[in-house]
Amino acid sequence: SFFPPKLEKKRRGKQQKQICQVVLQHFEKQYTAELGDAWSTVRDVLTSPCCWQHALLLNRFSWSPGLESRLAEQGYQPAFPAALPFLPAAFRCYSRPAAGRFPAQKHQPGRLKEYYLLNAASLLPVLALELQDGEHVLDLCAAPGGKAVAILQCACPGHFHCNEYDDLRSRWLEQTIESFIPDPFINLIRVSKLDGRQIGDLQPEFYDKVLVDAPCSNDRSWLFSSDPQQALLRLMQRKELSSLQFQLLRSAVKALRPGGSLVYSTCTLSKAENSDVINLILNSCRNLMPVDISGMARGVSQEFSFLSGMQQHELLVLPERGRAWGPMYVAKLKKVSST
Repeated sequence: SFFPPKLEKKRRGKQQKQICQVVLQHFEKQYTAELGDAWSTVRDVLTSPCCWQHALLLNRFSWSPGLESRLAEQGYQPAFPAALPFLPAAFRCYSRPAAGRFPAQKHQPGRLKEYYLLNAASLLPVLALELQDGEHVLDLCAAPGGKAVAILQCACPGHFHCNEYDDLRSRWLEQTIESFIPDPFINLIRVSKLDGRQIGDLQPEFYDKVLVDAPCSNDRSWLFSSDPQQALLRLMQRKELSSLQFQLLRSAVKALRPGGSLVYSTCTLSKAENSDVINLILNSCRNLMPVDISGMARGVSQEFSFLSGMQQHELLVLPERGRAWGPMYVAKLKKVSST
């Protein structure tokens, strides 16, 4: 096998994961209606963990001289082309068409990790923010912390607020930050456990950039729910998620200064949690404008597969074999005046 023994064992374990039929039947009905022919290709990838890919985001605060040559030897190449409208020099991500993942690094107090393993599509919301040094940045639903780490690979914010309401996930977020960010930068980061729906009222018009990586139906993990009863409950509660997402977005708009921009993202294919939520916020906030991100989509069209027919301010990454990234929905909005 191509994989080292430890990884091969892990990979076989993933292959043997049981698909939750309750969830699959629900997805079949919904996504056949929403995605049409594209759903069969997506379903093929989502139900086959053995073909899932992992990218590596290198940590600019912990540079390892031999790492990039090791990656090249194993077939890894830069994941994002220089043709992107926004790509900071320090932002380095590597991927390869082959499935499997590079060995993970363990958390060691006092020692920074050299890379973060992730789904490459999860970096698109961060690149869409087009972050600049000195800006006030809010990551409204920040755990487990991958996007916060990516934000700090792009720029050095003047103020960086990472919020996570859930207590367990908040501890996970703090550990991620400790694993990747050196002390001088950690002092710039405020980690809070506030209800994200209240931040707009607590800090009105304070932030230049806001990321709302919203709680959503996680299509990849839901398909492998080990408890059918819990899966059924999740599916029943799914309808309530769009209401929470809308409330989080409304709070984010309040927290944004006029002229500032907001990126909304999810890791679901669901139209109710994606385009419908964005249309609702655009219709209810007259001071919001959609921002064209089609240039970014074109720039990464070799690496990612997108659902056709989307508006210019949004994109949806569809997993396919050899480009098994996503699902990832991204939309960008700009606040043009005070509320």
